[in-house]
This record gives sequence, structure tokens and C-alpha cells, in this order.
Amino acid sequence: MRVIFMGTPDFAVPSLQTLLNDKNLEVVAVVTQPDRPVGRKRVLTPTPVKVEAEKHGLPVLQPERLRRPESVEAIRALQPDLIVTAAFGQILPKSVLELPKLGCINIHASLLPKYRGGAPIHYAVMNGDAVTGVTIMYMAEGLDTGDMISKIEVPIEDSDTTGTMFDKLSLAGAKLLKETLPDLLAGRVQAVPQNDAEAEYSPNITREQERIDWTKPAKQLWNLVRGLHPRPGAYTLWNGEVLKIWTCAKPAESDRVPDGVRPGTVLEAGERGIAVATGQGVLRITELQPAGKKAMDAAAFARSGQLAPGTVLGTSGD
Repeated sequence: MRVIFMGTPDFAVPSLQTLLNDKNLEVVAVVTQPDRPVGRKRVLTPTPVKVEAEKHGLPVLQPERLRRPESVEAIRALQPDLIVTAAFGQILPKSVLELPKLGCINIHASLLPKYRGGAPIHYAVMNGDAVTGVTIMYMAEGLDTGDMISKIEVPIEDSDTTGTMFDKLSLAGAKLLKETLPDLLAGRVQAVPQNDAEAEYSPNITREQERIDWTKPAKQLWNLVRGLHPRPGAYTLWNGEVLKIWTCAKPAESDRVPDGVRPGTVLEAGERGIAVATGQGVLRITELQPAGKKAMDAAAFARSGQLAPGTVLGTSGD
């Protein structure tokens, strides 16, 4: 079977490796996003999928827009029997979806129909879900609306962040793909339509979502911080500048805010980190990053005396 793989970030690499290890398949090309400038020096950098593909001598296509006629014709010329996508980053047009006789399948990092869209892992952690997973589905013209072929569940532990779940789900997706391929290639799959009434969406994270609202409960903010780690990161304002909050301890029910204390007020700054009042309970910061500096241990920063008890975080004038 002639297969085209479409993917971009590290998440997609194990799935590409699964296809390369299947003796029933020939990966005839890899499609990924164009090289982009990265870092402060804006160094033009290939995607992780491109790097992996070149290790194996695979042809690599990097269309700026897959729906352009010349891009569609390049795919058509490869005569794929199957197209497999994983975090590709572009919506496949109908003209591409109709090309392979076995269809186009997508490895999506959620238990559909929950968290359709571009940031399913972020939302699962930010919302405090106990479990998430991977769904392999047939692709349709809608946003992650296709019929579901197979699923695998992955627990979310208290120690997990979006970064750790990214890695876990990447491996789970590759495992699920390996288990699904035999039935798919033999025409034995029985895909199940999604219930659109149960659909939830996970659009890309906005800058406003990254900002900590101290009036919210501590547990909700703890989930936010680990859901935005390692990128883009949660932040608050301090002295009119951005203060990144990278990690926090899980809130303890015994930590209570004294009556009359404003949310965002530093209650304690010491070896246990920096404790901040919230709308319900206390959030203890363990790692932070002041503007223009590197990330650092909150206890070390507390020893500088710059975030003394009584300091109020979260407003531009503080």
C-alpha cells in the first residue's frame, strides 16, 4: 500500500516511525509545514517530521497551502492508497480527501467528540480532566468531525503537564496506529459516527487565556498553569511587567485565605515557594520567571525579598 504521511511536530514522529516499520506499507512521501524561523535569532528550522523523514531518505513536500491546485496535483501524482495525518497543521481540502482509495485518517489527541480543534491536550489538562486519549478517525471536510475508527485512553496524573501529556499521547497514538492498521488495510474496520451534540472544541490558546485571573479558585489556576506548561505559559502582572508562572504545587484544602484579603495578594514568600490568595484557596508558586530573566525556583526568588507578603499581583499598576 502506498502511503503519504502528513505531520509537523514531535507528536507526529512516532506515528511516522510506525508506518515505516510496517512491511505492508510503502511511505512514498511526507508532507509537513514549511521551515519556519525559530528563536531570537530567527534561524530557519525544519519541522521534526521533516528531520525524521530525511533520515530515511523520504521525499518531503512543504506546501504553504495544501489546497492550492499545484499542491493537490503533487499529491495526486504520488497515487496514494492511504493518507495518514497527525498534527499536520492544515485542513485537507475535499480534493485531497477524495484521492486515496482507503481514505484519509487522522491521529487526534483526544477522545472525540471531546476537544475537536487545535489544542486538545492543553484543554484536557487546563480543565482538570482525569483521563484523555487518542482517536483515529476518517477525515471529513469539517473540523475533526469524521467517523471514529479506534480509541485509546490515557490517564492524566497530578504531576502531568501539557508537555508530559504531549509525549504520552504521541506514543499512545503510534501504538494505536500499529494496532489499527491491519484491520484498516484489510477493510475490516467499522467506523462509528460522532455524536455532534456531545462535541466540545479546543481552539488555539489566546493571550487572554494565558493571563491568571486571581479571583478564580486555586485548583482551577493550578490546572491552568500546568495546562500551559511548557508553552505558551501562564502569566500574571507584577510592577507593570509580565511575570511568568511555570509551576505550582497542588492546592491544599487546609490553605485558606484570611477574610478580607484581596485575590492576588502574596500571603507568604519563603522556602515553600510563594503563596498567593485566590478567589477560593491558596496557590503556591514553585517556579517563575520575571521579565527579562531566566526561569527560577520561587523559593530562591523569595529570598530576594522582591515579592514580599502584601504584594498584589495581577494589575498593571502594581
